[in-house]
Amino acid sequence: MKKNTGSCLQHVLCVSLFAASFSCLASLTVVGDLGGEPAQPYFDAINAGPDSPASDMSSLPQPPASLSISDMLPVSTPELSPGAVPSRPLQLPGLPPVFVVGDDDMSRAWLRQRGAELKRMGATGMVVNVRTEAALDSLRGLIPGTEMVPVRGGDLAQRLKLTHYPVLITADGLAQ
Repeated sequence: MKKNTGSCLQHVLCVSLFAASFSCLASLTVVGDLGGEPAQPYFDAINAGPDSPASDMSSLPQPPASLSISDMLPVSTPELSPGAVPSRPLQLPGLPPVFVVGDDDMSRAWLRQRGAELKRMGATGMVVNVRTEAALDSLRGLIPGTEMVPVRGGDLAQRLKLTHYPVLITADGLAQ
């Protein structure tokens, strides 16, 4: 079964590299899909026009049952590190609330401080730097019932000109 998963990941990598070569022709390109929750709906509102319809996240495909969180780890995003993020306005109509964190002390303190607000908003967490499933579970334990998924955040960092996290991203702006 492990060999089958490796073959699937090789296939995904090949398709991703092929798709990346056409990035100049498309506004959004899937760079890699290792299962989990697709990140594209969170990016649809970025660089969208003011009259663009909101994303329908209820129809997202579910990942294959054969993949697990451990298949998606470790996740490393060299473009992002813990640090101060200045608040700034954004115009991203239709973007659901998303927060970006990593497995570090600053993110943990931020989650403890803003957890109730994030939960109330129904925000989804993107964990952009995490090595193990135990570390991811520890972060999830700080805000039970709030979804946190391990994803590479390079595309998001580039689109929003981010270099640091933790940060809350809403349709109206960035806030730490």
